[in-house]
Amino acid sequence: MSNIYLFDWGDTLMVDFVEQQGKMCDWPTVALVDGALDVLKQLAEHHPIYVATNAADSVEADIQLAFERVGLAPYIAGYFCKANLGIGKGTPAFFHKILNTLNVEPEAVIMVGDSFDNDIAPALQAGINAIWFNPKQLHLDTATPVHQISHLSQLCR
Repeated sequence: MSNIYLFDWGDTLMVDFVEQQGKMCDWPTVALVDGALDVLKQLAEHHPIYVATNAADSVEADIQLAFERVGLAPYIAGYFCKANLGIGKGTPAFFHKILNTLNVEPEAVIMVGDSFDNDIAPALQAGINAIWFNPKQLHLDTATPVHQISHLSQLCR
């Protein structure tokens, strides 16, 4: 079985414009993170792709609408958020709910996200493989080895 990819939403696949308010699907301007479309096209040929987001003010349909606006929706198998899981991201419990929903073992999943604290650390604690998308090349003070990339295209190398 091929790996399942979980991607964070804001600043991993789509730019999170901090000056914008409300649901991203309603923002006047939305944009892709550089490389997102090409990477999802390539990965979706062999792997199921889901979005795992901490967006508190959007339900699944809102998230899908935002992805439709930038052409990513055809590559996404589903969306996990607080509204449909009943728990926000940032804890291993969020990822355990996803594993239960997908009925897979943690080893079958790879989480990709830009926030070490909300995406990577809790995924690792849940036993999920994780790749820290770290375009700013931030330094991390941890003894835990973490796979890092600075551009999404590195996922397909």
